Amino acid sequence: MPTPPTSNDAALSVSDLAASLKRTVETNFDHVVVRGELGRVTIARSGHMYCDLKDEKAVLNTVMWKGQVDRLPFRPEEGLEVIATGRLSIYEGRSNYQMLASSMRPAGAGALMALLEERKKKFAAEGLFAPEHKKKLPFLPKTIGVVTSPTGAVIRDILHRIRDRFPVRVIVWPALVQGDQAAGQITAGIQGFNALTGADRPDVLIVARGGGSIEDLWPFNEENVVRAAFESEIPLISAIGHETDTTLIDYVSDARAPTPTGAAEIAVPVRSELLLLTGEHGERLKRALARRTGQARDKLAAARLPRPEMLLQTKRQRLDYASGNLPKAALALVQKARLRLSRQSLSPASLRGEIRSSKQRLRDTAVRARPALMRLIDSRKTALASQGKLLETLSYQSTLKRGYAIVRDTDGNLIRSAGVAAKSSAFKVSFGDGDVMARPDGSAPPPSPSAPTPAPKAEKPKPKPAPKGDQGSLF
Repeated sequence: MPTPPTSNDAALSVSDLAASLKRTVETNFDHVVVRGELGRVTIARSGHMYCDLKDEKAVLNTVMWKGQVDRLPFRPEEGLEVIATGRLSIYEGRSNYQMLASSMRPAGAGALMALLEERKKKFAAEGLFAPEHKKKLPFLPKTIGVVTSPTGAVIRDILHRIRDRFPVRVIVWPALVQGDQAAGQITAGIQGFNALTGADRPDVLIVARGGGSIEDLWPFNEENVVRAAFESEIPLISAIGHETDTTLIDYVSDARAPTPTGAAEIAVPVRSELLLLTGEHGERLKRALARRTGQARDKLAAARLPRPEMLLQTKRQRLDYASGNLPKAALALVQKARLRLSRQSLSPASLRGEIRSSKQRLRDTAVRARPALMRLIDSRKTALASQGKLLETLSYQSTLKRGYAIVRDTDGNLIRSAGVAAKSSAFKVSFGDGDVMARPDGSAPPPSPSAPTPAPKAEKPKPKPAPKGDQGSLF
């Protein structure tokens, strides 16, 4: 058989071919913008998003890494039409081409409106729009905080209107009001003002920007901005766009202004009008006070009350009579006192006689007191001796002298029966004239720890009574 011709083409491995295709695709499609409907949407635990972009004829696998997913201005959901920007690549493990998306946004105002309506329903269900959460704006704030762009016409309009109406202190927190970073900066401004303390803390906040399309105003529909406005402890006024523009922050704010200039008008009153109103109230108060005073004067005149002079005339007359009689009454009292003093016949001789009489009574009392005291002492001695004899008769020492004894163990506890004594190794027997040690078997007792204690003398007047329960078996 003839030998088949050999080919000059070198064989490629599957990996080499896949790598070559990947380089070709990534080189030719390094920047693509694709519009399509989101199909399967999966957010992995790592934070990466895997989804499908599809239309009626084709499906494109799409991957977005965690860093780009975190910056998305909306929540990707199945069925939402989006415009994705990125590059094409090939996953070599499955020979699939896919899109690596770097950014994604809803396609058209219709999609944004649908997303806006969905968020509105979500926040309403959580109670963020409830009227009971609305805080009352201060009537005359000392400091106003404004979160907006520091270079736009909005801040100039606010400052100009506040200066015309009622000049107060204004603190501006610079923030982007459009773009991907706007929502984060607006949130930081609201939270930053709430974190201030002391004189720098505003009494009311204004979040403002000028008009624009729904895409331009979209940062004020973001969840972090809405929740920051709802959680603000400082009353907040939203002034986003024109009067016909409505964002979600308008629903959670404590007051909504149609324009940034209108927010300044809501925040402060007109100073000239307040001065005029204060003057009018002052005049009305004066007229009311004069009218009330006149009415009270008329009522007092109609009551026909006596004049104060007439009420005091009688009192004055009684005072005059009393002052005239006072010297006579004082003289009469002095005379009566002198008469009583003269009747008592007080003289040095009578006082000396009274002193002698008192001394004699004192001596007589002393003479009678000494025998009475001696009789009392003798009576107490006799009673004490009788009690001592009774105590000696009833004490257990007297019983021991009559031939009885008390038995204790080595610890000093009473032994009340022969059975207990038989079980003891040794015991002490107390007689009337001392103690001895003994054993139940009659062997030599151990040496006594102390000398025999002599019996107390009977002639002691105050023998110490035995404690209760200390008398043991007598034999």
